[in-house]
Amino acid sequence: MEARHLRYALALAEHRHFGRAAQALGIAQPPLSKQIADLERETGARLFDRTRQGVFPTAAGEAFLARARRALQEMTAATVDAGRAARGETGRLRLGFVASALLAPLPDVLGRFGRERPDVRLELHEMASSRSAATLIAGELDVAVTLGPPTGAGAEHLASVPIGHDHLIAAVSSAHPYAGQASVSLDQLRHQPLIVAAGEDEPAISAALHALLGEDAAALDGATVARDVHTIIGLAACGVGVGLGPSRMLAAPRPDIRFCEVTPRTPLPDLILSFTPRDRSPALTAFLDTIRQTCPAARAALDRRLNL
Repeated sequence: MEARHLRYALALAEHRHFGRAAQALGIAQPPLSKQIADLERETGARLFDRTRQGVFPTAAGEAFLARARRALQEMTAATVDAGRAARGETGRLRLGFVASALLAPLPDVLGRFGRERPDVRLELHEMASSRSAATLIAGELDVAVTLGPPTGAGAEHLASVPIGHDHLIAAVSSAHPYAGQASVSLDQLRHQPLIVAAGEDEPAISAALHALLGEDAAALDGATVARDVHTIIGLAACGVGVGLGPSRMLAAPRPDIRFCEVTPRTPLPDLILSFTPRDRSPALTAFLDTIRQTCPAARAALDRRLNL
């Protein structure tokens, strides 16, 4: 039994006449009569009464037609669903990310992706860069946003592109003496209580601070330790000290906080997007396209990785 047999039976039930049904289907009447007869033999039941007044479904026919109608609807839905999945409009995307990526660029990326792909189920996992990379390599994530390139066994097989560049800035309370300054110098930092992050993603930032302060890096030993950049900003607003963190903090303005450049300018590790090149699932492809549209600076590098 094929889908056309179901369509033939439904057309005959609708038009109640072999000639009119055949015309609606775009076939000749004899083949339609034969297909209906074959269908009745296959089901083992008479599906239609042929009378002078027309062709009418029997009780068996009514039962068959009800199922046939639902079957065709399911087949149509299956075709639609397959097409949507192939275009990345449905499915699942598993994303691991560092907390600071929620300052930029993830709000724009996830906002646009959610609007354009509302039926893709996002599984979002905040985790340290080292864990994100390991989870991605193990196939438990589809894409990861890490601070610095992914490391560990298998990292060389990942496709990685920078999606954000950072440098060190300072955050101070609006009541702090430095609040009116566009920048702060090393000499000024040496004489202030400092606030730094010390999570699993911060070794590179800590190394940058030690290199920046040089012999005076001992000032970091007495620094207030924050869990992440959001805590740095909050503690600085409380007047605890001068918060030091990535320039992505500029994306989180507060009326009680002022941001200052740190001189000399100190680059920090890039924000890196990584994925497995062999995984070109439609949902991932759609997400990477959103990255291309939302992060113009990453577009050229991503196009090279994708051979676009």
